[in-house]
This record gives sequence, structure tokens and C-alpha cells, in this order.
Amino acid sequence: MPGVIDYDGPVPAYRQLADLIRARVESGEYPPGRRILSKRDAEQEFGVGGHTFDRAVRLLADEGLVKSVKGMGWFVTEPM
Repeated sequence: MPGVIDYDGPVPAYRQLADLIRARVESGEYPPGRRILSKRDAEQEFGVGGHTFDRAVRLLADEGLVKSVKGMGWFVTEPM
């Protein structure tokens, strides 16, 4: 089911969360230059802990999809 983290499956929760965020970026729900969901939003919507969120966004940052803006959150990067 889309938007649900499967804690019993073989894919780690942080990778599933990263995939969900990536899908929202690709669909335009989170357009370039705009903020993605916050850690608190992820906790409420998906039931994930802060560590899971941190690992997911670091994975996306390593891919160049999002960047951190100090004191403001995570934003979708502009396409190159």
C-alpha cells in the first residue's frame, strides 16, 4: 500500500521512507526549491522515528535530491 512503511519487509524503513519522499518529488508534490515534510510530519504520517527520517533524508541528500537549509529544514534541489 503506498504511503505505508512495511516494518516486516526486507527493505529497511529509512529506504522505504526515502522512496516515498522521492516519489513525491518526482510527482511534483514537492517541487524544486520547496521544503519537504518535516521530521515531525514524517513521524505523524508514517509512524517513523527521528533516526529513520534522518537516515532517509541523508540518503536523498547523497543522491543530490534534497539539501538542508540550516534552521529551515530540507528542500528539494533545483534540477541541473
